[in-house]
Amino acid sequence: MKRSRLRMFKVTSMTISVMGVLMIVATVAILAYFGFQSLSSFISDDASSNNANEQLVSLRSEYSSLKTQFDNVKIQVQKSSNTKLKEDYNTAELELIKTQSAIGDVESAISVGKPADEVTARIETAKVQLEKAKSSLTGIRSRI
Repeated sequence: MKRSRLRMFKVTSMTISVMGVLMIVATVAILAYFGFQSLSSFISDDASSNNANEQLVSLRSEYSSLKTQFDNVKIQVQKSSNTKLKEDYNTAELELIKTQSAIGDVESAISVGKPADEVTARIETAKVQLEKAKSSLTGIRSRI
């Protein structure tokens, strides 16, 4: 009887030890998985943030160039006596102001850390607005 109890104790002790090791291995595996996921997310967010910053710089550059073109056309429009042309220039300049506002929205979204999809949507809005301002300027230039 003593040997039977001793064997049962050894089996139970071994089972508990094996279960403990398995639980430790499972815990380490789960923590490693979550650590990997958070690291991947961090790297992905950082990459999308850099891409958004690059697009913002590009938008600012295009806006600056367009603003210079608007200033050059403004001189020619002011010399003109055509009031319709002046009204159309003012409307086109309003599109330029909307473009500046859209670029400011992109900058704001990036600086406060908005989600990548929202930043992308604001970038697309700014690009569309920039194209509207460019087409407005082209329309004015064709009439000068």
